[in-house]
Amino acid sequence: RVTKEVDAASKEAKSFMKQQEKTQSGAPASLPTVSGVKRPSGMSSLLGKITSKKQKMSTLEKSKLDWENFKEEEGIGEELAIHNRGKDGYIERKAFLERVDHRQFEIERDIRLSRMKP
Repeated sequence: RVTKEVDAASKEAKSFMKQQEKTQSGAPASLPTVSGVKRPSGMSSLLGKITSKKQKMSTLEKSKLDWENFKEEEGIGEELAIHNRGKDGYIERKAFLERVDHRQFEIERDIRLSRMKP
């Protein structure tokens, strides 16, 4: 069993709450008696809980969970965040490539516009 704390306003928390509502609303209601009073369906609800399918974890979710646990155990979360923000980080490289692509587009656009004017 995995325990994870998330912000109540996050997407993950909202999806979890929706899933909990579906499982609660999908549970079989107890059967009414002849007098109209509901009686607890002890054995059938117990069997329903036992035979209910467990939610499968995808490979991607499992890998993410393993990576988060590894970062927590090794205490490298801050170090990774600092490195990714640095000159050699992935995010910085993507931003650089976007800036270069935008400049190249502007240069090509200016050339096209200058050719169009008679």
